[in-house]
Amino acid sequence: MLSTYNTSQYRGRFAPSPSGALHFGSLVAALGSYLQAKSQHGIWQVRIDDIDPPREVSGSAQDILETLSAYGFQWDGNVVYQSKRHAAYELTLSTLIAQQLCYACSCTRKEIKQQGGFYLGNCRYKQFTLTNNALRLNVDKLAHPVTQFHDRLQGHICLNPQEAHEDFIIKRKDGLYAYNLAVVIDDINQGITEVVRGADLLPTTGKQISLYQLLNKPLPNYLHLPVAVTSSGYKLSKQNHALAIDKKNPVPTLLQALNFLGHPVPSSVNQSDCHHILTWATENWDLEKIPKKSEIQI
Repeated sequence: MLSTYNTSQYRGRFAPSPSGALHFGSLVAALGSYLQAKSQHGIWQVRIDDIDPPREVSGSAQDILETLSAYGFQWDGNVVYQSKRHAAYELTLSTLIAQQLCYACSCTRKEIKQQGGFYLGNCRYKQFTLTNNALRLNVDKLAHPVTQFHDRLQGHICLNPQEAHEDFIIKRKDGLYAYNLAVVIDDINQGITEVVRGADLLPTTGKQISLYQLLNKPLPNYLHLPVAVTSSGYKLSKQNHALAIDKKNPVPTLLQALNFLGHPVPSSVNQSDCHHILTWATENWDLEKIPKKSEIQI
C-alpha cells in the first residue's frame, strides 16, 4: 500500500452535497472534521460536492454555507465546487483510459442485482465503446486489491471481499462523474492529509484507496466518526428526511453535537455563543473521548 502524507501542515475538509439543508448528522461530520483540523493548527476547507444535479435542491449550497457560518465555523480559502472541476475529472479519466486502467460497461443495475448485487466483471474484456456506457475502474490491475485498511477511530477495517474486488463505476452512463472518482481527485488537488467523515462511508473507502494506488498518489489518513441513528434504527440523512438544524438558535444543537462526540461542555465555559464553545472544544479535542461505535442512537 502507498505511504500516507508526511507533512507538517494538517489539511482537512468538510464536503457536503447540496441535496438539502444540513441536519444533525451533517453537523457532527462538520464539527469533527473542523476540530480535528483546528486542534492541530491545520487548514480546514469546505467543498460543495455538487456533481449529481438530479439529487440537488436549489439554493441548498448557499444555505449550507450560511448554516456553517451561523454555527461559528470559519473555513480557510475559497469554497470549492465540484461542478466547476469537470476538466480535472476528464483529464484523470483520459489518463486511466490511456493506461488501460478502466473500461466501458453496459450492464444495468437490474442485471447486477440478478447476479447477487456485486458486479462480476462481465464487460472487462468486451471492449465496448466509451460513449453511452458507464466507465469502470479495473481493480484487477492492482497488485493487491484493498481488502482492509486502518481507521484512526474505528481501528482495523476488513471489507467485504466481493466488494473489495469489484470494478466500480468512475463515470456514469448518463455522463455524470461518480462520487468515488471526484472525491479522490479533489482531495488530491486540495492536499487533504486526513479525511474525517461519517462511518456510513466506510464501505467506499476501499474503492477510494484503490484509485489512489492506481494514480500512484499518497494516501490521506482516514477517521470515520459515529453516525447518528434514530430510535427506529434509521441513519439521519437527507434521504430519510432528517430535519434541518436551527440556524437562528444554534447553541443548543452545537452543544448536543459535542456531547454526541464525547465532549460535553462544562458549565464553567461561556455557552452564550458558538465562538466560545468552539474555542473550548478546539483546546480540549481528544480522539480518545469519541465513542468508537460506528452508530449511536439519539
